[in-house]
Amino acid sequence: MRGNSTDSQPIGQDSGKKRSMLRFFVPLALVLAVAAIACGSSTGSSIIGDESSSSGDLAPDFTITMYQGQDVVGGQEVTLHSLVGPKPIVLNFWAGLCPPCRAEMPDLQEFNDEFKDRALLVGVDIGQFLGLGSTEDGQELLDELDITYPAGFTTEGGVVQDYEVLGMPTTIFISANGKIFNKWTGALNGSILKEKTLEMLNQ
Repeated sequence: MRGNSTDSQPIGQDSGKKRSMLRFFVPLALVLAVAAIACGSSTGSSIIGDESSSSGDLAPDFTITMYQGQDVVGGQEVTLHSLVGPKPIVLNFWAGLCPPCRAEMPDLQEFNDEFKDRALLVGVDIGQFLGLGSTEDGQELLDELDITYPAGFTTEGGVVQDYEVLGMPTTIFISANGKIFNKWTGALNGSILKEKTLEMLNQ
């Protein structure tokens, strides 16, 4: 009996250690999983068309603090709804430490140069909510790539859920009436970006 009692003590200690390890590793695994999903492969883009549950809904409003492009959007701090009309909006969610976001930025810049009179491109940095960089990282990426289209960040983490951001980058096409027309998850190239914008303009 004494031997059994002695043997049971290490078992209790071992169980306690296991519980402590689980309390540490389970949240860590969740964080890593979210980061992996958030910054998906640039070659794994997928389209959610008009059949999307969010398509046709009014785009949720939120506040954007601009890194640049204040002259285009009308101020340092603007709301999405203040930008609605007369042109449709191409809303691009990105992050400073997201490789696919970096890869698509030159195409977004070319698109803006060609379509700025017909559509408003706005990049919104949400890296701080996904573990993909700070606002400083976002500003540095814009400067490094010589990006000039309007871009900023938001302090409202709810945009991730409101816009169902399941991968990074994510681009939302918003009609001139403020309703979601289409959504693209993953990096866009120039031809697809133009195609989807023309579909929105011609609706």
